[in-house]
Amino acid sequence: MSDTPKAPSKSHGAKSHGRLSISACRAPRDLMSDAPRLASAWTAKIVTLFPEAFPGVLGHSLTGRALDEGKWALETLPLRAYGKGRHRNVDDTPAGGGAGMVLRADVVAEALEEAAQGTPDRAEWPVLYASPRGRPFDQAMARRLASGRGLTLLCGRFEGVDERVLEAFEIEEVSLGDFVLTGGEIAAQAMLDATVRLLPGVLGNEASTEEESHSNGLLEHPQYTKPASWRGRDIPEVLLSGHHGRIEAWRREMSEKLTAARRPDLWARREKP
Repeated sequence: MSDTPKAPSKSHGAKSHGRLSISACRAPRDLMSDAPRLASAWTAKIVTLFPEAFPGVLGHSLTGRALDEGKWALETLPLRAYGKGRHRNVDDTPAGGGAGMVLRADVVAEALEEAAQGTPDRAEWPVLYASPRGRPFDQAMARRLASGRGLTLLCGRFEGVDERVLEAFEIEEVSLGDFVLTGGEIAAQAMLDATVRLLPGVLGNEASTEEESHSNGLLEHPQYTKPASWRGRDIPEVLLSGHHGRIEAWRREMSEKLTAARRPDLWARREKP
């Protein structure tokens, strides 16, 4: 999997962020240029061949509202704008032969150099590339990314990216799982969603992030709501008891049972109380 940022365009409504056209302009543009933007807003820069894919699902629900309110910002850098030659080529055949095409180091480097302008050091602004060979993306990584000032995501395509640019820019490879996507845009949106929702004020209820799956190394307990009885299935009595101590103990027990049964890998490495 791989990821690539693009340059933002103007929005003409609370729910429509517009579709970007690829142009020769290489300066990043704000997707939310009509919305208020805090000077210190956490920012994602996406280097991508498909800037029109953003904000995508990130423009809806809580992340979309937070984007409208300027609680975070999204910029895209269309990779085609850095292409070479008359046809703005961004890729070429693999050295040594083989199927597919590889994104050129010189093209990707120019996009990354522009994305790096005005950003702090890597501790506060990492550069990520979604790849099946990368370190698994998890909740702890999402928290780390949210604690910084932003990030740059390189979205790959075809057979991937020239290894030399990954080495030269010390790009952090990240994997969403043991599978391959056609490009990094979907992976980028997934990682951004997991990260942006942890930013202050995005969810509204900060306590909810402390109780969900993976926040404490366990899967989340089952959830129920009205009606109390549905098709012969009842909400567990303890949840209707009003006894907060019993409810908390039940939820912890259910989390532990689910984790042990469904994710023995998590259960094996969880911290013992």
